Amino acid sequence: MVVSVSETRAQTIPVEPPVETPVDIPAGTPADTPSGTPRQASATAALTPLGLLTVLLGAALPMIDFFIVNVALPTIDHDLHAGPAMLEMVVAGYGVAYATLLVLGGRLGDMIGRRRLFLWGLATFGLTSLACGLAPDAATLVAARVAQGASAALLLPQVLATIQATTTGKRRAKAVSLYGGTAGVSSAVGQVLGGLLVSVDLAGSGWRAVFLVNVPIAAAAWLLAARTVPETRSPHPTRVDIPGTALLAVSLITLLLPLTEGRAAGWPLWSWLLLAVFPCAGVAFFLVERRAERSGRTPLVPPSLLRIPSVNSGLTMIVPFSVGFGGFMFVVALALQTGLHYGPLAAGLSLLPLCVTFFVASLAGPRLVGRFGRRVVFTGSLIQGAGLVALALTVHAGWPGVSVAGLAPSMALLGLGQGLVLPVLMRIVLSELPVAQAGVGGGVMVTTQQSGLALGVATLGTLFLALLPSVGIRDALLAALLTQLAIVAGTTALALRLPRALR
Repeated sequence: MVVSVSETRAQTIPVEPPVETPVDIPAGTPADTPSGTPRQASATAALTPLGLLTVLLGAALPMIDFFIVNVALPTIDHDLHAGPAMLEMVVAGYGVAYATLLVLGGRLGDMIGRRRLFLWGLATFGLTSLACGLAPDAATLVAARVAQGASAALLLPQVLATIQATTTGKRRAKAVSLYGGTAGVSSAVGQVLGGLLVSVDLAGSGWRAVFLVNVPIAAAAWLLAARTVPETRSPHPTRVDIPGTALLAVSLITLLLPLTEGRAAGWPLWSWLLLAVFPCAGVAFFLVERRAERSGRTPLVPPSLLRIPSVNSGLTMIVPFSVGFGGFMFVVALALQTGLHYGPLAAGLSLLPLCVTFFVASLAGPRLVGRFGRRVVFTGSLIQGAGLVALALTVHAGWPGVSVAGLAPSMALLGLGQGLVLPVLMRIVLSELPVAQAGVGGGVMVTTQQSGLALGVATLGTLFLALLPSVGIRDALLAALLTQLAIVAGTTALALRLPRALR
């Protein structure tokens, strides 16, 4: 998801011999040079349909793995005696490592080649998935999940960077829309696939199959990528912003770790100390990044980026959307299995209508946004809110006899609304970025999204688990759904700040 481009006008240079047909000038590149002479596009190998499918497969793997574990959590708890706090860390630990290192992964791709980092990312993702699948205890599983998140941060940034570097015009717009659809659909597919794998219990592997399945898929993607993905890199890659990266990591860890572990540990002193450090680390991060930008260096997150209207309004909406989405997936997976006593397969299949309608909406989004502009996001947010209301009413009226079919209408409505929001928001964030900031803008966008997902698990998950002993599973689930509904109401209002039309 992270793309990084040079501060010069040339976006990428080929590392392998280019094809004879030059690509178009990248979107947003000035047509003329300062001297007034026509600017020529750099020739680079175009991304073929199979190459696009390959990088989207590489993008789907980390996204699926953020959620695939959700339906396996009760089984993991039973087998490894994990406990609620460790279960949250299995999900959130992956997300924190993933979000913290995303921009760094993009910068490394600019420096040594995006295909090379994509291949390294696939290899390490497969190996860390194997480590997760073979973990003998909960602590080892959490450590392996953190390593898996770090490997995902090597892999995923190269996807959007490669798309930006090897496509132009309508092909780029279509590819970015497919990428946005992949981001959302993979989330729901992850839980459906996870439920299927746990219920089938291949060779007695149980929950371990949700990780082991990545190994052959990563190997196949590696072979395809080696043949179909062109190599690109920035002609003048920027140096890694070590202070910014370190402060971002401190900020995320001091926020997410106490929110995830504090409740189960009884809110000890260390949890409050970390929460007190968070605002200090956040302010320090901003000051360091502003100083770096003013001195002419390229910071991890340039503060000037947030002054671009599409970036500011888009990211402001992505944060609450991701918090609600990540928390919803975590809470629903637990509630359906522990409250309605669904098996893993039924819990996964209950999300299938959401998956289908999300995918359909994400495909229709580009055409709709070209005609209706930001009203697509506003309408999608309203539909998502209606889906949450319908789900809450279904749970309230039918508990504990709610069937998978009974959940289908509200899940379908939810997916339709979410599919009209997330892919369009991603396009909006990227739409007004100048070429010199397109890469870092994409990195900030995805870091924001992944941080929001992890924060959703930490906050809505903690709310659900905290209410569970006193009010029961149904009312704890309803409280989480109503909290998400309040978040959706806020995002609906924020949609009015989006640019009226997409460039």
